[in-house]
Amino acid sequence: MRFFIIAFVIGVAWLQQQASLPNWSMLLLLLLTVVSVGVLLRAFVRKRRGLRTIVVLLLAFGAGLIWAAWRADLRLADELPTAWEGRDIQVIGVVAALPQFTERGVRFEFDVEQVVTPQAKVPQHIQLTWFTRAVDAEAYESEGAHLNPSRLRAGERWQFILRLKRPHGTANPNGFDYEAWLLEQNIRATGYVRKEPDNFRLNQMVWRPSYLIERARDSVALRLKRVLQDGAYSQVLTALAIGDQHGIPQTQWRTFIRTGVNHLISISGLHVTLFSSLVFILSQALWRRSARATQWLPARKAAVLFGVAAALAYALITGFAVPAQRTLYMLGIVAMALWFDRLSSPSRVLALALLVVVLFDPWAVLSPGFWLSFGAVGVIFYIVSARIGIEKPWVQALRVQGAVTLGLVPIMLLLFQQVSLVSPVANAIAIPVISYLVVPLALLGAFLPLDFPLQIAHEIMAQLMRLLEWFAQAPDAIWQQHAPPFWTIGIAMAGIAWMLAPRGLPARWAGVCLLLPMFLWVSPPLPTGTVQLTVLDVGQGLALVVRTRQHALVYDTGARYTSEVDAGARTVLPYLRASGIKALDGLVISHADNDHSGGALSVLDGVPVAWLLSSLPLEHHITQQGVPPIQCGVGQHWVWDGVTFEVLHPRFDSYAEKHKSNDRGCVLRVIAGQHSFLLAADIEAKSERELLGRDAQALRAEVLIVPHHGSRTSSTPDFVAAVQPALAIFTVGYRNRFHHPRPEVVERYRALNAQLLQSDSAGAIEILAPSQGPLAIAAYRKQNPRYWRGF
Repeated sequence: MRFFIIAFVIGVAWLQQQASLPNWSMLLLLLLTVVSVGVLLRAFVRKRRGLRTIVVLLLAFGAGLIWAAWRADLRLADELPTAWEGRDIQVIGVVAALPQFTERGVRFEFDVEQVVTPQAKVPQHIQLTWFTRAVDAEAYESEGAHLNPSRLRAGERWQFILRLKRPHGTANPNGFDYEAWLLEQNIRATGYVRKEPDNFRLNQMVWRPSYLIERARDSVALRLKRVLQDGAYSQVLTALAIGDQHGIPQTQWRTFIRTGVNHLISISGLHVTLFSSLVFILSQALWRRSARATQWLPARKAAVLFGVAAALAYALITGFAVPAQRTLYMLGIVAMALWFDRLSSPSRVLALALLVVVLFDPWAVLSPGFWLSFGAVGVIFYIVSARIGIEKPWVQALRVQGAVTLGLVPIMLLLFQQVSLVSPVANAIAIPVISYLVVPLALLGAFLPLDFPLQIAHEIMAQLMRLLEWFAQAPDAIWQQHAPPFWTIGIAMAGIAWMLAPRGLPARWAGVCLLLPMFLWVSPPLPTGTVQLTVLDVGQGLALVVRTRQHALVYDTGARYTSEVDAGARTVLPYLRASGIKALDGLVISHADNDHSGGALSVLDGVPVAWLLSSLPLEHHITQQGVPPIQCGVGQHWVWDGVTFEVLHPRFDSYAEKHKSNDRGCVLRVIAGQHSFLLAADIEAKSERELLGRDAQALRAEVLIVPHHGSRTSSTPDFVAAVQPALAIFTVGYRNRFHHPRPEVVERYRALNAQLLQSDSAGAIEILAPSQGPLAIAAYRKQNPRYWRGF
């Protein structure tokens, strides 16, 4: 059964890696063939048990593939037609989940019940943003204008006028796949609420079980806010009580990640298990006190029912995340075994839980939490099952914590390219404090009219955070490296299994040798004279990485989306880490516009930077971060590993003149042998004329990062003719509000027979320019197609 389930899950995971859904007729024909072969083998070949097992495993693989394909086909069928993107649509529906308040407004999931606009088609489940300058969640309690988004609550029925677009996100190597996440959440369109007088609330509450649960979560969130007010760790307690992590500041997340305790802030299986166990123990003790009750139902079976019910309630109130699901299913399987007096092996329990998760959610295999969650439990079962001898509880707890930390290293490096080195010590302290003190007190204060448990929990969390911050400040608190090749992960996991094997297995220390390829294997360096330029997909903005044999430079860092989130932390740093770039030899910020400089602070904070070249004023906050600032100007140049870099704009004397920020952008030309790149920032017609007048020949380039994203204010005919690009790249966001690139600008480049690429449809674009030979161009979406991606 275990191998059957594993084969089924592999079939599900294989489907999620495909560029398109399989042809149903061919799939069914293949499955029918395998079934037929299996029947024939069972009937006529009785001695070859191994062959029959292979056929059964193939059947399980096919069943998993068909199950995942059928679920995907159903989900993709509920889509927003392209013709209705960006158009006003009036709908009636229900706020389906806990609203998330941000500095820009409120984001929420919405179940569409009725489409009022004639002939419009809208998916049943969508995600919306209601923009406003300021949102105060306490306004929930006040009666005011029905247009106030701060009064939005889960379970309310509203009429809205919307503008929607199909699911779309950025696509980068080792980046977060937002489109896959939307598919897993069954969010089939995103958009925003229009500011119209026809937006109003129809009903204060729609009485359905799922909406009642979300309203309960909503009420708990409001209670925590009222009691804790602006407490520094109020959002951490909210995350532990109801699973809402959105309000936790990035500074706190960095501390949790650097110390390896971030799994405790999510609703982990540990929390669900402890809560269920507490209810089990208390209910069993109370049930035994009643002779009539024990005659009707044994105390252990009654406690099993109460324990499972408690686990289900806690999992639902915390958002039913994958770790909570996995734990609930495992507890349910154990409960059934206890009920029928047929205790099963731990591996069978884990396999059954794995099967149930992928049956309900075939896209769970795309989530890092899925692999970390099941991986951690698998390591625990491996470490504690079928071992001889009795250990003291604290010794076993330390051994298990060390084993889990070691066992998850390959997965952590593959998915995140980093692992906390202080995690064993930090978790040894944080697990008991959070699990036995903070979580029980938070739940007690959340669901009972008592304020002091929340205040005590907050103070305990504050003291714990001081200790965690001390751990996080250690210079070597976290190990970061390049993304290891997939083949090294399997070898490393075999080595860890050897190291954690029971005592008596000879040479367990030799398992360390199998870990070495994961750490030591690196991609060969670029040859001298070769340059690699990667245009990252950061939406409406620009961020690119230039690499030579021994040097690396980042040119612009994308936008800052909110005070907590920017492209530097979300896209640039993960790419640098996965590529094995531990320091930058230079950072260029072309100009001050947010879509080019918004991620700079995160980059400066995340990696060592030798120097900062920009057109920013020397008193600008970005230039005050301790990195030597240099103002860019015509004539600056340097050579790295046979590759030449030249600054073509602006003039140094322009800093004493009044210019638009765009017209003072740093224009950089990169030359590698016969190849050249022109990085033109956001310069407009005025700067283009100046460049043409200064030296039109210097503008000639094989690859052009089109100025100002293809705006009509740039790419004048004379400039385009002077550059003569063979490849023109437009860095734009999907359906951006500026309508970049403009059709007339695109036509100017097309008239030159230039190859045209847009980051919204191509994803990240990697260009390898050898000193001799043609360019090698790779678009991420084309190289890594998935059936849910729109391009």
